[in-house]
Amino acid sequence: MLSELWNQLTASFFEPKSNKEKPPIIYSILKQTKLIELTESRAIVECENPGVKIFLDKKISDIESRFFLLVKKKIKIEFVVAEKKIKKNPPLFTYQPKTEDLLIKSGLSVKYSFDNFAVSSTNQVAYAAAQAVVKNPGKSYNPLFLYGGVGVGKTHLAQAIGRKILENDPKRKVFFCPGDLFINELIESIQEKTAQKFRKKYRHLDVLIVDDIQFIAGKERVQEDFFHTFNSIVSAGGQIILTSDRPPNEIKKLEDRLRSRFLGGLTVDIQPPDFELKTAILLIKAREKGILIDIEAAKVIADQITDCRALEGTLLTIYANFFVKERKEKIDLSMVEEYFSNQQKTNQKKISPDDVLKTVCSYYNLKPTQIKSPARVSNFVFPRQLIMYILREHLKIKQEEIARFLKRKDHTTIIHGVEKIRQIILKNPLVKEEVDNIIKNIFSST
Repeated sequence: MLSELWNQLTASFFEPKSNKEKPPIIYSILKQTKLIELTESRAIVECENPGVKIFLDKKISDIESRFFLLVKKKIKIEFVVAEKKIKKNPPLFTYQPKTEDLLIKSGLSVKYSFDNFAVSSTNQVAYAAAQAVVKNPGKSYNPLFLYGGVGVGKTHLAQAIGRKILENDPKRKVFFCPGDLFINELIESIQEKTAQKFRKKYRHLDVLIVDDIQFIAGKERVQEDFFHTFNSIVSAGGQIILTSDRPPNEIKKLEDRLRSRFLGGLTVDIQPPDFELKTAILLIKAREKGILIDIEAAKVIADQITDCRALEGTLLTIYANFFVKERKEKIDLSMVEEYFSNQQKTNQKKISPDDVLKTVCSYYNLKPTQIKSPARVSNFVFPRQLIMYILREHLKIKQEEIARFLKRKDHTTIIHGVEKIRQIILKNPLVKEEVDNIIKNIFSST
């Protein structure tokens, strides 16, 4: 009865008009859930992991509205994470390798799983594809090609797939390999004349995950060997998962036959994390570390920190400042505001807006008057937006003050400029490196 009712609710999200129409992400994710309890006023729905729960919690109003149409009652829906089942009365004298041992042997990290992967609109397609691969390795999407900028979760998701496949079947041969490791091991096998050993290691895998596959581009011998490795695994029914900072058709010096293979499966773009995703990631990190934090405090940190990888560092720094020194029990809004206020004062003591303007102008061979002019010449736009970004993100200066300093009409121009630079540095590693060098010059010169 409960399952039939929940199936009807799930089906309401996907009513295809043709066989070619693909289901929305919420439909695919709801199919992974289970209605386990229903009372006059409350429904309990079980999710596979916290990532699914976080995603569905954001859609709760739509789900409850559709449920109301089915049962004709106002029911509050609560999503809960399913408890991991423990097998009863295991047989004596059987050996089951530890998950940690299997992960290490497979080159996987114990810290990456679906349980701590937060889902939002920026990565929901990639998440759904990953779940499909786990259920049918070698059949659903082969290869699965995930691409995006630094810190968007490509490695996390790719490793989570490998981990789940191993948990489902510990006998499967899974291996996670950074692109440069594949190159180095191939070179070593050539030098030491152990090519047969190298091929045996890679070509008989059930699942091969290569992180940053773009590194093999331009290396003729490496691409030759990877082409044959790819074919051997796929033809034997194995699964290939690849990650990159760009899609296959934008990887220069990649052989056409490899490009064709990469495009033969599913290519998914993972966008930079939005505010909601950063907040969810922060809450997951806090739970993992045993740190209590108010939701409003987490929102402020997510708003202030653009780099996902810096979220955990900021969380631990605030924890150290207030918990270790002052014995506080929970990170609240006042603590976070005090932390960023102190950061701003420290930065302002070291650097002034004029210091930033002078350094950026020197780097791009421009004059301050050109930056502050109303002209929208292409040579001026990026440096001007970069100054906005540094003043806002690193000096924490208010948008209105930045607008006055750069002689812009209003603060909306600053918001646009800062967001533009955020997106560029997340998607383009070369630009990020350039920006990092400029920021380093600013701080080192004061």
